[in-house]
Amino acid sequence: MIADHLQGLEKFESGLWKIADTLRANSNLASNEYFMPIMGLIFLRHATNRFYEAKAAIDADKAAGKMPDRPLVDADFTRRRALNLPEAARFDVILKTPKDGNLGAALTAAMDAIEDAFPPLSGQLPRDYGRFDASVLEEMMRVFDTEGLRTASGDVFGRIYEYFLAEFSKQGAHDGGEFFTPPSIVQTIVNVIEPDHGTILDPACGSGGMFVQSSHFIEDAGQDTMKRVTFFGHEKNETTAKLAQINLAVHGLQGTIRAGNEAITYYKDPHELAGKCDFVMANPPFNVDEVDAEKVKGDKRLPFGLPGVNKTKKVSNANYLWLSYFYSYLNESGRAGVVMSSQASSASRDEATVRQKLVETGAVDVMIDIRGNFFYTRTVPCQLWFFDRTKEKDEARRDHVLMLDARQIFRKVSRSVCDFSPEQQKNIAAIVWLYRGQQDRFLTLVESYLAEAVELGAEAWEPLRAYEAALTKLNDLLAPFARMKRKDDSLAGPWDELRRAQAMLMADVEAFGKEAMAQAKAWTGAPRDSAGLNISRTALHPLAEHCRDLTKQVDLAAKLAGRVIDIAVKELSARDFGTWNNAEVSRARKALDEARAMAVEALRQTRYFVKQADWLQERFPDAVLCDVEGLVRLVHRATIQAHDWSLTPGRYVGVAPDELDEDFDFEEALRAIHIDLKGLNEEAAELAARIDKHFVELGA
Repeated sequence: MIADHLQGLEKFESGLWKIADTLRANSNLASNEYFMPIMGLIFLRHATNRFYEAKAAIDADKAAGKMPDRPLVDADFTRRRALNLPEAARFDVILKTPKDGNLGAALTAAMDAIEDAFPPLSGQLPRDYGRFDASVLEEMMRVFDTEGLRTASGDVFGRIYEYFLAEFSKQGAHDGGEFFTPPSIVQTIVNVIEPDHGTILDPACGSGGMFVQSSHFIEDAGQDTMKRVTFFGHEKNETTAKLAQINLAVHGLQGTIRAGNEAITYYKDPHELAGKCDFVMANPPFNVDEVDAEKVKGDKRLPFGLPGVNKTKKVSNANYLWLSYFYSYLNESGRAGVVMSSQASSASRDEATVRQKLVETGAVDVMIDIRGNFFYTRTVPCQLWFFDRTKEKDEARRDHVLMLDARQIFRKVSRSVCDFSPEQQKNIAAIVWLYRGQQDRFLTLVESYLAEAVELGAEAWEPLRAYEAALTKLNDLLAPFARMKRKDDSLAGPWDELRRAQAMLMADVEAFGKEAMAQAKAWTGAPRDSAGLNISRTALHPLAEHCRDLTKQVDLAAKLAGRVIDIAVKELSARDFGTWNNAEVSRARKALDEARAMAVEALRQTRYFVKQADWLQERFPDAVLCDVEGLVRLVHRATIQAHDWSLTPGRYVGVAPDELDEDFDFEEALRAIHIDLKGLNEEAAELAARIDKHFVELGA
């Protein structure tokens, strides 16, 4: 159901973005000029991988007698989600071609050949590789020709494509970065509306992220996306529409996307889908005030009328045009999930009238407040609106709206960007499940958190023992020098402290291992109902606290070892003594640091999943939806009417009470500080490089 949008990139990401750095340094092109060629290379590498993967599957089927031994046709590849690439259009073949300065021409020819073989991509792929120096192009291609990427799966390449979209969005490389909706926002929409069948429309589709995340949702359930849904999109910017088509192709998907003037949703309905969609998803432009009222006033997609017209006969704010479109595109059982300006939910005058009519239909289902800094190119907060047309006919539900204030739910990605972690996305979805009476899904999620904590607790034994071994090895190397007799020995105290810390750590690791095993045994037979899970969760609190305490001990021992080494080398000239093997000590210290990181992460993960279960069960102890101050409230239509038909969750859920945090997460606080510092350092380095470049250009 949930994926972290950088999942699978750990072994690639540090080197991948260097491709953009290379272009910045070795070409006169701005990022808006080279981002499409880079996206094309990602596509070509992936298309080549899929070709060879499909070819291997075909050969295996032939060998097994599942397929006749005949010449291959395009359909043999398309049914395996691959393109039958001509030899000259394969990434590895192009890279091995003799370097005669025509690499750009070879890449352009490859793109032509792919478009000829795959009509949905006709006119979509970049062709301007001739503007790049051949050596720069070759270096770019080699970045995508590592062993890991030659064997990477389709999902990994999908993540890579999303990663590059995100990075270019941060730079505003195209269309001010508005072509890209952050994956955690899209995934939250997907988790609420659950688009798993029929017709899916995004009338402001940008780079196609809504379609891709819908596919992840469908395939996580073991279904084939292209057999379950049909994608349709509008995108007024033709370059952005190309990004979307490539994005779909990279993920092995197809869709019908209209671009340019015929796809301006205010004036056109190119797919004629009003009243026909099972799901509508979108992140439309906010607060547009240039829509011609005369052109749209009779549109059947605006059943609630226009939301105000100004003196120049322009719609004063198009937010409610979009909301009307989303409602009108749905069939009688359709669901919609959209990103909207936070101003819209309490806008007054004519906009309030449209909002009232929307609420009175009974289709407004869920409202979610999102804090600022979720988008890469704008810092303003936003809201997610959800419609459910089946709710209109449900007497028990039609007069209520679930108000959820998620502004205090986030993780910090960088100094200026936040998102939802995968678990935060699941927890938000779990609240919606309770609202829909799906208690079993809520309990299954809690159970999965507890099971993960129990399993990770048992597995943490190995990295802790590895850390013990690394600490023992380092201390054994330090001991001959540390035990030497010296007058006024400045090393004696720190060495004794290190030995005591080591002894205490070993005893506590032994106790932790026994506790983790006992919890694993108890979990096997524990009841899985709400009361049973509450008991199991509470029983895991001592283990979680032990994780916290052991983390401190692990860090302390590493710091004490470092202190002993520093005193020995800097104050006592240890390198001059035969009892000190500096090379071995350095290697052992590095090994200890690596073992420390693994042990701390294992402990952190165990504790983390206990805290996720706490978050859900402390707020909903009976696995039943209830009002939670500052988080969620089920609001009746009469209350909404009394508040001028406002749909702003914060007006209804109240403010969460201040709580004394007896378990303040110093690690997370330090991580946030580190992220801020890293961002500032990167900005400083970039600024210094620009200043240096300007000085060179001035001849200084």
